[in-house]
Amino acid sequence: MPDDRAAILVDVDGTLVDTNWFHTVAWWRAFQDIGEDVAMSSIHRLIGMGSDQLVRRVIGRESDEASVAHSKRYEPFKDEIKAFPGAADLLGELARRGARVVLATSSDEEDLDRLREAIGAEDAIDEVVSNGDVKRSKPAPDIFEAALKKFDLDPQRTMVVGDTTWDVEAAGKLDLEVVCVLTGGSTRAQLDQAGAVAVYEDVAQLRDRLDASPLGKLLD
Repeated sequence: MPDDRAAILVDVDGTLVDTNWFHTVAWWRAFQDIGEDVAMSSIHRLIGMGSDQLVRRVIGRESDEASVAHSKRYEPFKDEIKAFPGAADLLGELARRGARVVLATSSDEEDLDRLREAIGAEDAIDEVVSNGDVKRSKPAPDIFEAALKKFDLDPQRTMVVGDTTWDVEAAGKLDLEVVCVLTGGSTRAQLDQAGAVAVYEDVAQLRDRLDASPLGKLLD
């Protein structure tokens, strides 16, 4: 029997889990390791974009060496990963209201396991798409397109929750509306300009205001 529930595709890093600054510092140190002196601010504004595209934007060329160095530099932060307050509550409430909750992340399977453990909402999560399901990273729409196709979701009854302009840009290419939170480091003005349909301080505020939010209206 087809599953005709409305679907919510939820980004993980910077949205549910407080990792964007860890990634920023890890990339900054990684670029130093390969002899590239770059400003941390130039890295932070690109967090949420796929690693391959971030490297090209920052140093103007591809570098597998940079990606390997980032993985090494990010490793010590993994024991400090924490979910944002309200992350599990939001996912649980979406599920309670009948949503099909899908995590949509560029993380690999190993990192995803740790992120899911930090979130602590396994009963609320229906499905997951990760970097192994796609060829191109954000701002390409592949991660969201993979979710739509893999789980046979109706785009007209699907929304995205994210934290960066790259989430909004990627989803917009599929005409998916995006609700954003400010915990990834993007400003309200940046997210509004990118096309977010609503912006909240964090997932806790989104949970508190769910009834009046675009997500709440989708699930009515």
